[in-house]
Amino acid sequence: MTFDIVSFDLDGTLVDTASEIAEAANRALESHGIPPRPVEEITQLIGAGTHELMRQVLARVFQEQPLLVQRIRTQDVLESLDVHYADTTGTRSAPYLGAHETLARLKAAGVRLACTTNKELRHAHRLLEMQGMRRWFDIVIGGDSLPFKKPDARVLGHVISALGGDPRRTAHLGDSHTDVMAARNADVAAWAVPYGYNTGQPIEASRPDLLFPSLQAVADHVLHSRVAA
Repeated sequence: MTFDIVSFDLDGTLVDTASEIAEAANRALESHGIPPRPVEEITQLIGAGTHELMRQVLARVFQEQPLLVQRIRTQDVLESLDVHYADTTGTRSAPYLGAHETLARLKAAGVRLACTTNKELRHAHRLLEMQGMRRWFDIVIGGDSLPFKKPDARVLGHVISALGGDPRRTAHLGDSHTDVMAARNADVAAWAVPYGYNTGQPIEASRPDLLFPSLQAVADHVLHSRVAA
């Protein structure tokens, strides 16, 4: 099978962002008088966008301290998160091994590339720019770009339509069950990497079509398929 479009998740797939997301979340909590949460706890919530992450953090806080519900407005904390994440985005993140090389090789071969993330678009653009990755992508879709987000089939459907592609020649690569389901729902190849977040669960349990040991292996597979064709 030849692949003309490869869609990449961002957090936990191309870039390790756990530290800076946790820092921004804890800054937002502390600005409202709430003690910081463990980095490991926040890391396991990454995947649905920063706002959804913070809502889940607050749900745990309110469960532990019910009286805070009367004093803390979720929207206020979300606004604080936006401010702090704008400051931390790109400051403590690092691309995973082979990320730049993989994107460059695929782009040079004429593969159309998408970054399809549930992270809010403004944060996704900033992170990609700061990591020097934005130039490789033909399209970037954030969690607030459309009225729906991964794993809704329409997200990757939008990507394929925008790039003039065919689902049968498209793959989506991610680190989470959400990514595997997004690919399945859109009838594209569901690829995964074994590192990343995925709520602390092994990605093998989600049964992706292919599990790659590294990003370089993704490029090798795509380019080999194009040569073989």
